[in-house]
Amino acid sequence: MALRDQLRILVVDDMSTSRGLIMQALDAMGIRQVGYAIDGPGALEVLGKTPIHLVISDYNMPGMDGLQLLRAMRTNARTKGLGFILITGRADRDVIETGKRLGMNNFIKKPFEPQELKACIEAVVGRL
Repeated sequence: MALRDQLRILVVDDMSTSRGLIMQALDAMGIRQVGYAIDGPGALEVLGKTPIHLVISDYNMPGMDGLQLLRAMRTNARTKGLGFILITGRADRDVIETGKRLGMNNFIKKPFEPQELKACIEAVVGRL
């Protein structure tokens, strides 16, 4: 069985258009086990109930940004080992360095092409 058939991904983005584009790209890659949350607290709730391998989160979200979500995940024994990819339109040095310090596995800058997202995911989980 291919990795893409087993991989469970959670997409976290407050913008339905961005979330839809990410989920559409994952579907085109053959990844079918994809859930979503519209914010960080919602993501933490899903992670508390559902086994997930990889979180793909937007950086800029109200209330709890992507780095705050990552910090919350890394301080929880249940979620600290999950893969985490940050998607940001603001890939400045501070955001990326903070993400790396917190244990981010990879990041991708908006806008991106589906092939770039695939390469970003494969760098974390292995060949799809």
